[in-house]
Amino acid sequence: MKYPSVFDASTTESLVRRVQSLTPATTPQWGTMNAAQMLAHVCVSYEFVFTDKHKPANALMQWLLTRFLKPMVVGDRPYPKNSRTAPSMIVADKRDFAAERQRLIDYMWRVQQMGEKEFEGRMSLSFGPLTAQEWSTLYHKHLDHHLQQFGV
Repeated sequence: MKYPSVFDASTTESLVRRVQSLTPATTPQWGTMNAAQMLAHVCVSYEFVFTDKHKPANALMQWLLTRFLKPMVVGDRPYPKNSRTAPSMIVADKRDFAAERQRLIDYMWRVQQMGEKEFEGRMSLSFGPLTAQEWSTLYHKHLDHHLQQFGV
């Protein structure tokens, strides 16, 4: 499955509408996170790019991640339900739903407005440089997976 480009404003608008349809009471169809935790979890992939909260993988780990995990993360196949997540992306504490939803929406629009050019060859903390298409797939695929998890 080829994912629509997150650099296209209409794609981002469609994803934002889905995010906005969530409520704090929306329950997952699988998994243990509540809606606020899921929103915070999805934000982590944006934090990797836009904050200094996370450290890059060392050379050996980056090689292993690129070799074995990258094809699953940026490839066209959807994530399986209940697939494992990286420890740095686990969100288990209480989160403010409205704040996390707005933070995610802000990140989504920021990526869209920066555009493909800014993401072509941009470094990933886990995989090294990614193409703009790989970044787009990573963001769209991850968000879509979790929106499906919550039935939106």
